Formats: sequence, C-alpha cells, structure tokens
Amino acid sequence: MPKQKAGCQTIGCRVASCAYNKSGCSCDLDQIEVQPRNGCHTGEPCDESLCGSYKSR
Repeated sequence: MPKQKAGCQTIGCRVASCAYNKSGCSCDLDQIEVQPRNGCHTGEPCDESLCGSYKSR
C-alpha cells in the first residue's frame, strides 16, 4: 500500500477505543488498511470489512 495520501482525503472515525482516534471524530493515521472479517461472506457491510489498522488504547 502506498505511503502517500491521494489528493485531500480524510479518514472519519468514531471508534473511541482506538489509539489513533483523534478528538472522537477522525483518524490520526495518514492511511488505514481495510480487510475482510475472517469467515464472513454474507455481503452485509457490517460483516465484510474491518479496519486492519485498529490499535487498542
């Protein structure tokens, strides 16, 4: 994955338990890794993807 931002992207995030959460509404990382959930192939958004960059506080 490239280490540069493409354009002026921002990453919104409300996961307060993540170490990278900034002020409760955004991600402090320059990029995140999105990956599928293990063993889930339902097609439902809540089952199909997770933030692989998550790090607990």
